[in-house]
Amino acid sequence: MKKALLTTSFIALFASPVMADTVAGLYVGGQGWQTETSGSFADNNSMANFNFEDETNTAIYAAVEHPLPFIPNVKINHTSLDSKGDTTLQSDFTFNDNTYTANTTVATVSDLTTTDFILYYELFDNDLVSFDVGLNGKYVDGILSVASLATDEEPAVEGRREFSGVVPMLYSRVQVGLPFTGLAAYAEGSYLSVDDHKLSDFQVALAYSFIDSIAVDMTAQLGYRRVNVDIEDLDDVYADMKFDGAFAGLEIHF
Repeated sequence: MKKALLTTSFIALFASPVMADTVAGLYVGGQGWQTETSGSFADNNSMANFNFEDETNTAIYAAVEHPLPFIPNVKINHTSLDSKGDTTLQSDFTFNDNTYTANTTVATVSDLTTTDFILYYELFDNDLVSFDVGLNGKYVDGILSVASLATDEEPAVEGRREFSGVVPMLYSRVQVGLPFTGLAAYAEGSYLSVDDHKLSDFQVALAYSFIDSIAVDMTAQLGYRRVNVDIEDLDDVYADMKFDGAFAGLEIHF
């Protein structure tokens, strides 16, 4: 009921000034993201800081924009947030009913994905500036694991925890273009601070449209993205992790 009231209020607030596209369009894009990961996770409040290696992650998305003023546009964005590393524990750590003692070297794996289901309105849309605002239901799904290394005295011990959940977020995007050059800069993000969950997902980039035709447009992107995941008891998982780094992408507009 609360989500329905929030959505209804949001539509009523922004429906009147919306400036919709005059022609419907489909946007499809993909990004390669060089990700640095830091932070911690656990299945209780006692988390340990882990070391993670840099990884190359990916994001793919599709958006549909249309000329109907009272119906929001739709965007779906799927992102991988995979990371792994080895850490020597500074203190005892418990995960999935397994206890790992101090000075034990453990291998950690964070296999996360996020899928954003975004409903948004274009408040402005022209060659100089565009501004979108909306709501995002971010679906977080993952597997976290901690495994000690086998020794002559002790066998390897592995604990795994699967979790998933939907977190509601606000969404906005602003783009500023330089007419007749194909160049533009944009900032896009989703953010939330409700109850004990604090999530944010921001990116800034330069974009260059190198094909601009009646049939199709193609744009290259180069930017920086940062995702913060601070969750408290989401499906019995606690995490405070940061993923950030440079990305390169390609977008096609039909």
